[in-house]
Amino acid sequence: MTDAAWIEAALTTARPQAIAALLRYFRDLGLAEEAFQEACLRALRNWTANGPPRNPTAWLIMVGRNAALDQKRKTSRLTAMPDEEQVSDLEDVETPMVERLDESQYRDDVLRLMFICCHPDLPATQQIPLALRIVSGLSVKQIARAFLVGEAAMEQRITRAKAKVAGAGVPFETPGPVERAERFAAVMQMVYLVFNEGYSAGPKDDDRATLADEAIRLGRLLLRMFPAEPEAMGLLALMLLQHSRLPARFDASGDTVLLEDQDRRLWRTKLIQEGLALIDKAMRHRRTGIYLVQAAIAALHARASRFADTDWAGIDALYATLEQLQPSPVVTLNRAVAVSKTKGPQAALDMIEPLGERLAGYFYFHGARGGLLMQLDRKSEARESFDRAIALAGTAAEAAHIRKHIDRLIAESGGE
Repeated sequence: MTDAAWIEAALTTARPQAIAALLRYFRDLGLAEEAFQEACLRALRNWTANGPPRNPTAWLIMVGRNAALDQKRKTSRLTAMPDEEQVSDLEDVETPMVERLDESQYRDDVLRLMFICCHPDLPATQQIPLALRIVSGLSVKQIARAFLVGEAAMEQRITRAKAKVAGAGVPFETPGPVERAERFAAVMQMVYLVFNEGYSAGPKDDDRATLADEAIRLGRLLLRMFPAEPEAMGLLALMLLQHSRLPARFDASGDTVLLEDQDRRLWRTKLIQEGLALIDKAMRHRRTGIYLVQAAIAALHARASRFADTDWAGIDALYATLEQLQPSPVVTLNRAVAVSKTKGPQAALDMIEPLGERLAGYFYFHGARGGLLMQLDRKSEARESFDRAIALAGTAAEAAHIRKHIDRLIAESGGE
């Protein structure tokens, strides 16, 4: 009898390739997903009793394809397929199926599937749920909880995304070099957005927090498809290094612990080592990208045994490079943190003040500005910034962190 945990892991691992191959066969996203689900149900029955096939992915593709053909034939009132026992006995057909699933076809299939989820006609609010549903296999209930919306609303969002993809007539041919380069960037952005959704979750928000692990899994998948792409290495390294801090990011009460106060002994060494190794490997390609630069910044934090040992000048220089590659007020805001450490809070405040209009609705801008003003002993202005920040807090942990600053200001001003 095959272990249930192994079956679940095998189905999860096979999902992107199997759905992508079924999509290529039928050119219908809904049908491909239904065919894979049917194949999974048959796998649970067959593998539990008879043991796993030599190649689970090939088995699932073959069974899924046959199940979909069976359904299409029944719908068309044609001859039904053979009994399930005959369909499920794939001992003689697995080998030729595996031979047809060469690495280049696998890469193009999965990349095409991700391209569809990142179709430019879809807003990010639909791209990410669609990718989590189709590529990752998360349930609608899980996705709805992660994004703090109702299950019916999320089901409708994903359904609309599928309908828009179908109506847009998305081509299923292998993408050309130019399109691949353009859409690969969109895929990486989608994966990192998924990660950020999970990373920003509070300590008790398990449904949302699982998105960080899922993004890392997708990052590994991209790197397997493009093992010589330095930006794929940088993206995965960035997520690993940031995720390594998770055990130290919240205290026992669930409040946020700032980087300078974190117990670095709790950081996960294995993830740090893997991330640093990926950065070293990517650097040999001598091609710089936005994810690799951000990973290098995270690496400088990871390499510092104490907060006081952080190479802030190096971080400032890396953010300056990132500003050139990807000009953004958020990048400048992050750079200002490094500047405050090397040149003082006034220099940092001068850097971010012009960003006020563009970042008026951004929690971290008001939190950072409040912190700088507090260092400069401009307490009333700091209180105003913190009040704006707490109104924009996205999690209870963020709000609690700002509340501590406000309480401190109140105490220092005699309770006013």
